[in-house]
Amino acid sequence: MMRQSTTRRSLLLLFIFLLVVATAASNSMLAHNQTGNDGSLPDALPSPSPTPRNREEVPQDSDEVVKVETNLTNLFFTAADKNRRFISSLKAEDIRVLEDGQPQEIFTFQQNIDLPLSIAILIDTSRSEERTLPDEKIAARAFLEDVLKAQRDEAAILSFTGETTLEQGFTGSIDRLRRAIDRVEFVPPSGYVGGGVVVNGTPPISGTNQSIAGSTAIWDAVWATCEELIGTSAEHTRRAIILLTDGEDTSSHMKMHEAIERAQKTDALIYAIGIGDRYSFNVDEGSLRKIAEQTGGRAYFPKHEQDLQDAFVQIQRDLREQYLVAYSPTNKARDGSYRRIEIQLVNPSLKQQNLKLNYRSGYFAKTLTPDGTPRKRGQ
Repeated sequence: MMRQSTTRRSLLLLFIFLLVVATAASNSMLAHNQTGNDGSLPDALPSPSPTPRNREEVPQDSDEVVKVETNLTNLFFTAADKNRRFISSLKAEDIRVLEDGQPQEIFTFQQNIDLPLSIAILIDTSRSEERTLPDEKIAARAFLEDVLKAQRDEAAILSFTGETTLEQGFTGSIDRLRRAIDRVEFVPPSGYVGGGVVVNGTPPISGTNQSIAGSTAIWDAVWATCEELIGTSAEHTRRAIILLTDGEDTSSHMKMHEAIERAQKTDALIYAIGIGDRYSFNVDEGSLRKIAEQTGGRAYFPKHEQDLQDAFVQIQRDLREQYLVAYSPTNKARDGSYRRIEIQLVNPSLKQQNLKLNYRSGYFAKTLTPDGTPRKRGQ
């Protein structure tokens, strides 16, 4: 009897112990479900947070709002004395900028602006260049080797007679540019026997169409270079065309003023090197000076190989040693109209030196795209 009573008591105590343990475990699991491991509330009950306000709802003091003027016109120019020596000591107070005869307030004036370059070398390969083409190619190669800086500048090579051929698109590779220049050759028309003489009935030498190889379309070449090549070059570069020709246009569909206008719209300077066969052809200095000066470039008329090399050296300095003037036009209309520019020396001592200021004579005002943003250069 005693053994049975003792057994019952032990079982009762064990049952009570198990009941206590089970209750404690249940309470622990409930507490775990209601809190995270770090003591935070569970995901189902997030703590409230303030709703962020839209930018438009944030109050601003109107006195602190600054409007930045973005409608600036950039104008590059060089200054040289009568011996064509560059002058690099001008200051903002030495000049005055006029647009359509109205003085403009200068926002920026900087010296020796060395921007990346985008240069297209356009080579006439018609009959007038037969004797001089080898020298032109040597000078062009030397120029590119001296002027191009790796990873920042680019150049392209084109040739033309009655049509324009892209020998090499924009690249910074000197090797590719050399090979492209090497490919440029004189293109004889059918019936050509040399020395500027064409004999009717002689079998074609080149196989090239007579009307193309026997003509020179300078203004078409300049227009096409600006439209299809310069306009696609990198932004924020100095754009320039080096035009090697005698200036005698015989077959262009475009007029000279249309080529000039296209160059102005793409901000391309034209450096004309008037060179050709002086024994059989004349150099049209007037036309080459006009297209160069109205785009902000220069015209050169070398008589010898050294003169040609000197011309390329001066072009290099012209592109590298420039002043930058930026101003906000008083005429705010973005209507695509042509604006005439004039830079005047106002420093009396500089005026007495008869310095030559070289710059583009005008520009076309930007117009807006349908979304209200300014159109890019050349569009």
